[in-house]
Amino acid sequence: MHVLDSSAFINDYHTDERIATIPLVREELEDESAYRFDAMEGSGMHLHIPDSETVERIERAARETGDFEELSRTDIRLVAAAFELDGLLVTDDYAMQNVAEKLDVPVEVIDRDGIAEQRAWTFQCQGCGREFDDHHDRCPVCGSELSRKNPA
Repeated sequence: MHVLDSSAFINDYHTDERIATIPLVREELEDESAYRFDAMEGSGMHLHIPDSETVERIERAARETGDFEELSRTDIRLVAAAFELDGLLVTDDYAMQNVAEKLDVPVEVIDRDGIAEQRAWTFQCQGCGREFDDHHDRCPVCGSELSRKNPA
């Protein structure tokens, strides 16, 4: 089962495999890509709503990789749907790819190069420069904002 992100509809992705997505993807689409969604739904595309427990598991994994702040509500639920359906996630989103790889969910990239490696991001204070493994809204030492930093 191929689980489609909005980029699949935008880029007119085709496969002979069974396909699925989540209803929230439709809200991200306009014009021709929205018509593609509607046509695929009408021809048998499965609309899946993941369980809340699975969504929480994906959120935990995203926090562990440092991608949580980069993912939308739709992104998290798409990864959860691919996880539950034992499917292949079709997306161009790097943060989704990173979390999917952590969970052993296979990914097919459409219009970009896929990620080269999984990353566990760190966070650096923009004020005092201290680094943290976990994301906080503000630095617990000086109160400045944190930015995501490549650990390499």
